[in-house]
Amino acid sequence: MLWGCKLPRSFYARSTVEVARALLGKVVVHGATAGIIVETEAYLGGEDLAAHSARGQNERTRVIFGPPGHAYIYLIYGMYECLNLVAERDGRPGCVLIRALEPVAGVALMRARRGTRPKLEQLANGPGKLTLALGITRALNGADVTRGPLVVREATCADEIGIEVTPRIGITRSAELPLRFVMAGNRFVSGRRRR
Repeated sequence: MLWGCKLPRSFYARSTVEVARALLGKVVVHGATAGIIVETEAYLGGEDLAAHSARGQNERTRVIFGPPGHAYIYLIYGMYECLNLVAERDGRPGCVLIRALEPVAGVALMRARRGTRPKLEQLANGPGKLTLALGITRALNGADVTRGPLVVREATCADEIGIEVTPRIGITRSAELPLRFVMAGNRFVSGRRRR
């Protein structure tokens, strides 16, 4: 097996940037499917105008202000669901968008869910692609990722990871902030930065 123990809540109960960097190389597992996290983005709340929590707590963002180690899942462009993992301590907003995965289990099922025959590198190389491939929907919004059907685990082969830092992709507000983290040289990342 390519993964080990579930990440504890304490893993998430620290700064969003630390969590975003530390998630690289960890494994998202949902049912029979799994992928190694190869790209993340940090969303900080407060002064970070790209963060959903920047305007404060409401029904949509309640999960972001709650305890760390929970999933925040939302719909973008009316068609793509995005998986975020809540960081920081309870009451302080911060979450990490999972942007891309390297598929490691359930590849045939991932392809069937995508409804296409993409190359392996393109199966989960974007936030909407990876949720579709892993069968992650808004029904899991608020799910505790330290236990349950959607979890994040340690990788059993935890090699040294080179990390590249860039501005985030596909946003207009706070776009200059260097809050995108990718595994250096990994072929499964989502691609070029768009402005």
